[in-house]
Amino acid sequence: MEIIALIGHSGTGKSYKAIAVAKERDIEYIIDDGLLIRGNKIVAGKSAKRENTIVSAIRRAVFMDNVHRLEVRNAIIKHNPSKILILGTSDKMIDKITSSLRLPEACERIYIEDISTEEEIDIARKYRKKEGKHVIPVPTFEVKKDFSGYFIDSLKIWRKKENPKEHTVYEKTVVRPTFSYHGKYTISDGVIKDLLRHVASKVIGISKVYGVQIKSLEQGIIISFNVEFMYGNPIMPLITLMQKQIIYEVENMTSLNILAVDVTVKKIVIP
Repeated sequence: MEIIALIGHSGTGKSYKAIAVAKERDIEYIIDDGLLIRGNKIVAGKSAKRENTIVSAIRRAVFMDNVHRLEVRNAIIKHNPSKILILGTSDKMIDKITSSLRLPEACERIYIEDISTEEEIDIARKYRKKEGKHVIPVPTFEVKKDFSGYFIDSLKIWRKKENPKEHTVYEKTVVRPTFSYHGKYTISDGVIKDLLRHVASKVIGISKVYGVQIKSLEQGIIISFNVEFMYGNPIMPLITLMQKQIIYEVENMTSLNILAVDVTVKKIVIP
């Protein structure tokens, strides 16, 4: 197994460059901030960006937690990759990760200054310092369940191939971690209920929405409520439409992960 290290100080654009580096060196697996990633999938681990403090984030990133370390170690044994790209802020961090996961020492060390221009690094630093945003090199749907309620956005990178008619799209995710200096925010159930009622009011045939309940889980929320329908309207198509619209509106405005929207038709109203 070959271990290749990508090294750079925090906020210099390592995660942004990771997919390109892996692609150029034919590396399928990446270890970044506590996650084992293969292509567009998180194979194992928990993101350090989900920790409440910088200290706990560092501990997570170097696999100091026994359960976390064992999960990722077992996944590596199971998948048996020929190469792994490990991201770290220093040579010492890379060595700590390989030691924790009982991996070979890095046979190649790539420094961010060697693959990024000074301008690119400066932009990355300003982006991190000003807005507190971090990049995770997997698509948004892969990390959203772990970052429900936090700033989250997708970033698509287009890479041209030798054939000008061909291209590859790599998607990355931008998050604002729990330990961001910008502080925390809370979205009350009342806001979600107001959004739900607003969406429902635009669906033809619904005369009343009531009994709204919000169930919060670690990976997101479940919304359930009752409705009354006006007689003569197709119930199932309209409910399906309403569910899709609620998921879209609430997720778009709050970044909460909607696990389910359960609707109960309690009454048919005859004019």
